[in-house]
Amino acid sequence: MTIGFSPFLPWAVLAGLAVIVVLASALGLWKGVRGTLIRSLAAIALLGALANPILMQEDREQLSTVVPVIIDRSQSQQTPERQAMTDEALAQLKDRLSRFPRIEPRFIEAKDDEDSDSPSTRLFSALSSAISDVPPARIGGAIFISDGQIHDLPASAETLGFDAPLHGLITGKENEFDRRIEIVRAPRFGLVNQDQELTFRVRDDGPSPGGAANVTVRMNGAEIATLTATPGQDTPFTFKVPRGGNNVLEFTVAELPGEVTATNNKTVHLIEGIRENLRVLLVSGEPHAGERAWRNLLKSDASVDLVHFTILRPPEKQDGTPINELSLIAFPTRELFVEKINDFDLIIFDRYQHRGVLPILYYDYIAQYVQKGGALLIAAGPEHAGEDSIAMTPLATVLPAAPTGRMDEAPFYPRLSEAGKKHPVTRGLDGATQEPPNWGRWFRTVDVDPPQGQTVMVGADNHPLLVLNRAGEGRVAMLLSDQGWLWARGFEGGGPHVQLYRRIAHWLMKEPTLEEEALTARAAGRTLEITRQTVGDDPGPATVKYPSGRTEQVPLSLTEPGLYRAEQKVDETGLFEIENGTLSTLVHIGAVDAPEFKAMVSTTDTLKPLAAETNGLVTRVASAGGSIDLAPILPVRGVVRSADPGRMAIRMTDETVLKGIDTLPLFAGFLGVAILLFAFASMWWREGR
Repeated sequence: MTIGFSPFLPWAVLAGLAVIVVLASALGLWKGVRGTLIRSLAAIALLGALANPILMQEDREQLSTVVPVIIDRSQSQQTPERQAMTDEALAQLKDRLSRFPRIEPRFIEAKDDEDSDSPSTRLFSALSSAISDVPPARIGGAIFISDGQIHDLPASAETLGFDAPLHGLITGKENEFDRRIEIVRAPRFGLVNQDQELTFRVRDDGPSPGGAANVTVRMNGAEIATLTATPGQDTPFTFKVPRGGNNVLEFTVAELPGEVTATNNKTVHLIEGIRENLRVLLVSGEPHAGERAWRNLLKSDASVDLVHFTILRPPEKQDGTPINELSLIAFPTRELFVEKINDFDLIIFDRYQHRGVLPILYYDYIAQYVQKGGALLIAAGPEHAGEDSIAMTPLATVLPAAPTGRMDEAPFYPRLSEAGKKHPVTRGLDGATQEPPNWGRWFRTVDVDPPQGQTVMVGADNHPLLVLNRAGEGRVAMLLSDQGWLWARGFEGGGPHVQLYRRIAHWLMKEPTLEEEALTARAAGRTLEITRQTVGDDPGPATVKYPSGRTEQVPLSLTEPGLYRAEQKVDETGLFEIENGTLSTLVHIGAVDAPEFKAMVSTTDTLKPLAAETNGLVTRVASAGGSIDLAPILPVRGVVRSADPGRMAIRMTDETVLKGIDTLPLFAGFLGVAILLFAFASMWWREGR
């Protein structure tokens, strides 16, 4: 309770009046004037009324004590046992805190950062965010429910921003054991089909059972090796990169009974496969306008080593010129088609016909080359419909279409077939969506019987123009016209000949992105992006298997013909397996060496130094019998000066908030009037005498 003033006149005026009263009173007393004392008291009462004294009383409310409770929901806490411990401990803690009306608990669940590729347990960041709007004097303490694996520990308690106890309730059991595997050294890039070396290590956290560890190695989902490793020691492993692009190398160590989790029994290494230059053999049967288009395309591709021969002088040509005077190079048929045929990734016959240059047996070698995984492209012209067509040789066993002997010579716009609109070789060709297509016409095609495989482009009257097929382990493509050069020369605006030719060549050489039936996945932060290519109907949903083992059906949406996609936000990191029909693929989300999986054994050691500095308590929530039993809460007034080994001390705050002020003017009402009347009546009575 305090007294204040709300004067009716400025203080300067009141001060002047007070000086006059004092001087007059002093003069009267000095001169001995009768009644001076009573007059002075009346003047003082009047000055007091003008000063308007007010009696003030503040109305304050006691503030609550804020206690942040940080619940660790990171992936190391996602084992069924720890989840149950956390939930039970949280329920008990809520019940105990509710018994103290002046304690305001704040419950914050700390999960992995969804925007981070390297998940970690950041409980102190969550604590800092939770109390950012609270004055330090109101914080009574902080309680952590965690397995103790925390990755943002402050250097000291001084950085916490408050002076109150920090307590840790640790899930998990004492003497836990966990076996994990990690990559020590590994290349990020590797040449396809060349030996690469990697080093991994099996680690035992906690009391190790000893003994050797069995490790299974998979490449892109297929098992390639089984190894025996000694825990704690580096183990080398040699492998080959099977394909270009992204490859997933997966190491799995056998699970042991009693392990905390099998989540970190698996690790992956992502390696980018790099192809050496692809070797292409281009054989042109005769000089013609179209061979330059093929040659220029293949020569401009830095990843292609081109060997090109043009038959300028067939054996039947006899003009009497001596052999030693010819400047032509002899066609090395045996070297190319017997000794080194398997060195080529693709063989192209461009308007080639059987005229005795190749022995008939060599066509059988080429057919065997295709059956064993080689690639063959036939760019056909009128010669393919004649008597010397290579379709009349043993090569016919791998060709998808046989000529009828006729040529279709009506002008036409090359168009995509229904299968071609979906096939990755022809899907989305520039100008294909318009009618007629936004490219120039061609004028002749080789007429063939109904072909095998897939007809992805058609000519006049829907006759086959581009046919793709598999033969054994290899692939064959037939372009049944020699007039692609019209597009290269810009006739009637030209056309996407480079795009088309390159796609045909790379499909033949088994480029993964051009597979007509393919399932791929990639990670964009914490978003899983799934792509399904098909030339068939709707493939249905994809099945996503999470690192934790749970599965989820993800619907795929049609984005363009033959292409289905889906995006799925995920709350886990690790190796995901995606399946659709008979196809499957792997993708790793997050850093492969994320700290969240490096240590899964629960521990009290991480929080003990901070708890000791703040006089807090760190204890396990599980008793020896397995039940959950929390330490009681002890409210303490003032600074907590010592730790209690059996209770969690909470420093109660003395902070209050001002709700209002009650005021009472002392000279207001009957009291003020009575005082003034009494003063003036006394003065009048004295004067009357």
